[in-house]
Amino acid sequence: MLNRLDALKYFCIAAETLQFRETAVRMSVSPQVVTRVIAELEDELGTLLFLRNTRNMQLTEFGEHFLPQAQQYLLEGEKLFAHAKQKQSDMSGVVRIAVLRLPENDAILAELVKKCADYPRLRIDWRVDFAKLHLIENQIDIGLRVSFEPDPLMIVRKITEMQDKFVISPKLLAKLGQPKDLNDLQKRFPVSNLINVDTGRSWGWPVNDELHLFPKQQRFVTDDPYSELAAVLAGMTCSLVADYMCNKHLANGDLVELFPDIPRKRWQMYLYRPQRTITSPHVLKVFDWLTEILGKYYYQNNER
Repeated sequence: MLNRLDALKYFCIAAETLQFRETAVRMSVSPQVVTRVIAELEDELGTLLFLRNTRNMQLTEFGEHFLPQAQQYLLEGEKLFAHAKQKQSDMSGVVRIAVLRLPENDAILAELVKKCADYPRLRIDWRVDFAKLHLIENQIDIGLRVSFEPDPLMIVRKITEMQDKFVISPKLLAKLGQPKDLNDLQKRFPVSNLINVDTGRSWGWPVNDELHLFPKQQRFVTDDPYSELAAVLAGMTCSLVADYMCNKHLANGDLVELFPDIPRKRWQMYLYRPQRTITSPHVLKVFDWLTEILGKYYYQNNER
């Protein structure tokens, strides 16, 4: 099948050199290929482009009129591809990012925006609380998740592993005393818990693979982890809270960890992007930037 764009390139070079052998050298093909392509182009056009004999070659009258049109067509094509290439190199386009809320969210976003400052054609669509977004319908390019296992259909960069911790305020602990065990905790202590928005029921406390508790003395329930943390900090409840949310409060003494020796499930925090046939350079660049930025706050691992 004749590639018309390539055929026009062969024709324009042949019209310049008036030698199929020289045309073949410039196109890095054999003279036979040039002969075949020109013959196919002439057959496509329904007329001869060259008059040839054993001593010389010249353009036909049709070929002379056709040459500037072919040259203009190739020039416009080069401009089109050059513009597209320049647009990509300029980091032009939108990147849709869906993230979970992090304590360092403002700092992370500030660093990302700073990196984008030199690329005025780059637009960021930043969505917090990815659980409310559909990956395909919202055309998400990059996301940040926490789960036991990453989605195998995603390109993933593991950021860190995390776990939940039993935490309580010093005030509530002083009032009720140290719990003897988890049964004592469930019986005597007011607790908080997260609600599964899909079912309207409590998630419970998924402690480890063998232990999933559903505390009875629930004094505070919410669908927002940070609201749950606020209730714990206020001394209203104790709860099982993700370590990336409560570590700084444990470090400064606002919270106390209970039962640190009880094994807990390990979660993975990871950055992901959908597998696509072609991923735009500006999406790949922002993916690298976010990996670098998150690495300043969390342990960084390899892409798989």
